[in-house]
Amino acid sequence: MSFIRVWLHVVFATKNRFPYFNQSNKWEIINHIKSNAIEKNIFIDHIHGGNEHLHCLISLNGDQSISAVMQLIKGESSFWINRNKLVQGKFRWADDFYAVSVSESQIEKVRLYIRNQEEHHRKRSWEEECGEFMQKYGFTKSLG
Repeated sequence: MSFIRVWLHVVFATKNRFPYFNQSNKWEIINHIKSNAIEKNIFIDHIHGGNEHLHCLISLNGDQSISAVMQLIKGESSFWINRNKLVQGKFRWADDFYAVSVSESQIEKVRLYIRNQEEHHRKRSWEEECGEFMQKYGFTKSLG
């Protein structure tokens, strides 16, 4: 058996960054994503976000790719949200996502950042947060 620990901080947004999430449906969606991830052998350590995006701290195992894990999370949750009519209109995630590796020494810092998303977004907008990610990690395209 191989022993692998690859931590990722992943951020994904709704299509056109539309603010579909409110206090009641966001937690229902987050809880569903966590349950579905367990069924699919995806380890989500932390998940939280704003009205139009989510952050996840994920640990990949040896047979998982970032794109496959994100396809499972986003595709299934989008289908489930629409089937259960949790938002008005047709729900879609943006095609793209951000994913960066996280050092074991920074895990607690990322957990705290994800846990405090509501407080964080009272001070900083999604656009400002995206700009910070793009600058910090050298990305050239915004989500949405």
